[in-house]
Amino acid sequence: MQAAQAVTAREDPRARWICAGFALVQLLVHFAVNASGGYGYFRDEFYYLACSRHLAAGYVDLPPLSAFLLAIQTELFGDSVFALRLFPALAGAAVVWMCGALALRLGAGRAGAALACLGCLCSPVILSFTGFYSMNAFDLLFWTIAAHLFVSVLEDPRPRIWSALGAVCGLGMLNKIDAGWLIGGIFVGLLATPRRSLLKAPWPWIAAVLAALIFAPFVVWNAQHDWAHLEFIRNASSEKYAGLSALSFLKGQIPAQHPLNLPLWIAGLCYLLFSRKAEPYRALAWIWLTSATVLVLHGHSKAEYLTAAYPVLFAAGGAASDMAAARWFSRGVKPVFAALLLVTTILILPFALPVLPVERYIAYAERFGLQPESAEGKQLSKLPQFYADMFGWQEKVETVARAFAQLTPKERADCAIFASNYGRCGAIDLLGKVYGLPDSIGSHNNDWIWGPRECTGRLILVLADDLGGREALFESTEVVGQVPHSEYCMPYENDLKVFLCRGLKQPLAQLWPQLRHYD
Repeated sequence: MQAAQAVTAREDPRARWICAGFALVQLLVHFAVNASGGYGYFRDEFYYLACSRHLAAGYVDLPPLSAFLLAIQTELFGDSVFALRLFPALAGAAVVWMCGALALRLGAGRAGAALACLGCLCSPVILSFTGFYSMNAFDLLFWTIAAHLFVSVLEDPRPRIWSALGAVCGLGMLNKIDAGWLIGGIFVGLLATPRRSLLKAPWPWIAAVLAALIFAPFVVWNAQHDWAHLEFIRNASSEKYAGLSALSFLKGQIPAQHPLNLPLWIAGLCYLLFSRKAEPYRALAWIWLTSATVLVLHGHSKAEYLTAAYPVLFAAGGAASDMAAARWFSRGVKPVFAALLLVTTILILPFALPVLPVERYIAYAERFGLQPESAEGKQLSKLPQFYADMFGWQEKVETVARAFAQLTPKERADCAIFASNYGRCGAIDLLGKVYGLPDSIGSHNNDWIWGPRECTGRLILVLADDLGGREALFESTEVVGQVPHSEYCMPYENDLKVFLCRGLKQPLAQLWPQLRHYD
């Protein structure tokens, strides 16, 4: 009887239209914000655009898939803020829809599927991740597709479903390596439940091999580049994220997913682990449990790193909410809970997406008593790091452009522009096109990999706060530009200068290895 009801719910066209409605809301929210440009390009978006212009099998800090997707996207739609954020917005809408569809597969009815979609829609970190271009939006998408395929495997372990699951997991890792935790969670889930019998067949192992083959180009690239990604992870853990702890990671789950979502995803986890109705899908719980364990043991994980595992729990929570035993989600309580979740999400939306003018945002945050935060322990000004990293770029590029324009035509032909982090380099490359600036060179992550190109060292414009004691490397240095002060950007990005450095005393190719900085 229960199985028949579950099948009926799955095939209910109205239930699927309800899920589609929530997905449309997610999409429209992002379209509305992105149409205005929000606060402008985010630091990492400059870098992703640079990577998309230097397609390769890997990069210092990310696998290659998101760069290839961005190359396709910019070829089709251009590189405006709206165009840049189109694919992430579509990915976010797809995740919300699939979350509701997964809830139906796990036993939810219309109301449970709607609640699952609402929980996913109201997650601040999911809204944020799908509101700008990065691998995180696609990470959510691959994990949620994989969850659907894993459910299909648990219901009917046909070879072609295993193959599809392996391919999706491989593409997930080729987008972001944390999909390895997803693969680990799938195998732990099978081992920890009676479905371990599935491992006796060759197909799960063939799926694992397929995933490894798809991911292999990134491994080969790393082997050819002195295992750059491992160095990046090691440096980031010991420097940027050294102040994070297992406790801060666990505590961060509640605000990241919205405090009112806590009973929903906890109910989902308990439903998968203990409900008789969910017994066929119990292995799903281990995706979240395995990923959380890995991140806790790492000791320096950001709370947001677990985000891709939550749509499964929201879906399971939706199914749990339709159980008679879930009295806290009884028929009378569920609409009140949903209304509170929606209203509070509207109230906290400015902290996830740039929906308010910046001065109004600052006043709004002060009214809530919220101080700007940085997971990297950096000094902040009036804005949290995520928003601060959207300010100050145009001013930097304009200052560099004025200094470049002061050079003679012969000097401009021989001049390189150097910056020490990928945000500055990427901004020069994108925003500097209208000023005729050449592509920059830099020492940070893949900018270092791309090298000094044709730079002779005879003339270099350096965008920095100082030259770091390297003045003696040149025959002469002088300040030829001062970036205007910005009250909103990150303090370490403020009050930069443009130095004109002439006559490098040693070949740049010889100096270049000393400049490398991965983090």
